[in-house]
Amino acid sequence: MRLLVLVAALAFAVDQASKWAVVHALDLKTRLDLDVFPPFLVFRMGWNRGVNFGLLGHDAEIVRWGLIVLALAICAFVARWAIREGGTLVLIGGGLLIGGALGNVLDRVIYGAVADFLNMSCCGIRNPYSFNVADIFVFAGAAVLLLGSGRSKTP
Repeated sequence: MRLLVLVAALAFAVDQASKWAVVHALDLKTRLDLDVFPPFLVFRMGWNRGVNFGLLGHDAEIVRWGLIVLALAICAFVARWAIREGGTLVLIGGGLLIGGALGNVLDRVIYGAVADFLNMSCCGIRNPYSFNVADIFVFAGAAVLLLGSGRSKTP
């Protein structure tokens, strides 16, 4: 359980530090765009009020708080499952997913939306969507959970 909490806390801290550095210290909230390594990496400010790609992105408070409750419920389920399942990979994956999800939950509580700023494009195709470090942790955590589940128990 300690590994799960440690990984979740680290993922949460890295996500929040990256958002503070880019959104506030680099003032991306005002600048809106900042070329880092164009077109492969651009900081492009986006406030996501919904889920992936802005789906359900209404300004309704019920959607905001519903997504917060849903994310917290998923975190509780993943924590319980990862602790019961055991195994280093499952605890790391669960921690990454939980830390990233809680980073986005805090954004919704503070700002009313998730702060997205990473934009990657390639090969003449312009990607209109931005994401954040928490999204990377959620994705990586889910992938690690898929790879690591079922490995810790012997038949």
